[in-house]
Formats: sequence, structure tokens, C-alpha cells
Amino acid sequence: MKPWIIEHFDLFVGMWMALAGGTFVLLQFVTAPFGRHTKDSWGPMIKNKYGWLLMELPSFVIILISLLVGSKVNAITWIIGGLWLLHYFNRTFVFPFRIKSGDKLMPLFITGSAILFNLFNAGLNAYYLAELSSYSVDWITSWQFIVGLPLFMLGFAINFWSDEILMNLRKPGETGYVIPHGGLFKYVSAPNLFGEIIEWTSFAILAWSLPALSFALWTFANLVPRAVAHHKFYLRKFFDYPKERKAVFPFVY
Repeated sequence: MKPWIIEHFDLFVGMWMALAGGTFVLLQFVTAPFGRHTKDSWGPMIKNKYGWLLMELPSFVIILISLLVGSKVNAITWIIGGLWLLHYFNRTFVFPFRIKSGDKLMPLFITGSAILFNLFNAGLNAYYLAELSSYSVDWITSWQFIVGLPLFMLGFAINFWSDEILMNLRKPGETGYVIPHGGLFKYVSAPNLFGEIIEWTSFAILAWSLPALSFALWTFANLVPRAVAHHKFYLRKFFDYPKERKAVFPFVY
């Protein structure tokens, strides 16, 4: 990477974080048109499962390559990067082929936008982990590691468990949406998104880097408005939807 880029790395990350703030504001008025909110007015469409695979693949590949060739990579870096790979292995190679989306489509625009986001986001985190980080063996005993690692695994478990509930809502041959029950659906409409917010917040603690913090902010900016949109969808669609449920944060919001 060119010296002037290295010198201004934190500035680039700061600008990226500012863009997350703007995205959060925009998503108060526009709901990304995929999943239950899909609209065919956003241009050409692609099958859901292929869209998910294509848009998540860069995040897995970029971090993996950085861990394999980076000059600052050690056992601690592999642990931190390995958590990233765990999440994106599931999102890239498992989740798309387990969702019962049938012939559902998503706009190619969404897939392309997500690819660009993941290229930039993973690129920033990969460069930090591979070339700028300085984790020593003592990092295992730091409060960041002790707090961040189990919290990440908790978030991953919540995300995976909630997705599992959603995937098994419909009986064979059934179509349409039903009210999800079980797990943290007792408390919120989008526990899968809640779990992912926990994941990347704890990753920011564990990695203790500006790029990791930027990803946590982007996760909040993208997923909180989406969770609210899910919550409003359920309230509109089901007159008997549990009124005590919050959108994304149990007992709070």
C-alpha cells in the first residue's frame, strides 16, 4: 500500500464512519428492498441464495488472504480474524443454501451495493490485522479479549439460533409469513439482527481498532432501521402480534 495511504489510514476510516452516520439517517426513510421488503422496481433481480453468496464472499476471502500473507499476523491475529471467518463462512457457504426462499429474488442493485460495502469494510479490517496490528501473547489476558471473545460467541449463537427458528417456521408446502416464537423472539422481532449487533460490537472490543469500531457502527446503522422495519411489518400483517415485543433491543427498543 502506498505510504500516503498508510499515513492517512485513520482519516479514511473516519470518513467511512461518517458515511455510516449518513446511512443511518437515510434508512429512517428508505427500507432496503430485499427479504420481506423486496421490490422489483429497483431494477434487475437475482435469486436470493446467489445474491447472498456473492455479496458475502468478499468479506470471507479478503480476511482469509490477509491472515495468510500478512506481515503482522500471529496466533492472536488468527483468533481475532478467525471469529470474522466463522461468521462469514456461515453467511457465505451455509446460510444461503439453508434459507427456504424458493424462487424469491432480490434486486441486483442490493447485491452490488453489498459487494462494494464488503470490499471496503473487509479491506480496512484486513489491512489493519495484517499490517498494522501489534497483538502480543499478553492480549489473551487483556480485558478486551476476556470480554470480547465470549460476547462474540454469544452474539453468534443468538444470530444462528434465531435464523434457525426463522428457517423452520413454515411446514412443508406452506408459503407466506407466520409469527415467529421461541428463543429471543419472546422479547424482540429481530433477534437475529440483535445477535449480529452483539457480534460486531464485541469484535470491536476484541480487536480494539478503528476499522473494527467502524464496522460496529455500520452494523448498528444498517441493522437497527431494518429491525424496526421488520417490527412494523409484523404489526401491520398480524392483528394478534405480541404487543410487548420490542424491535431489536429487549425491553428497550
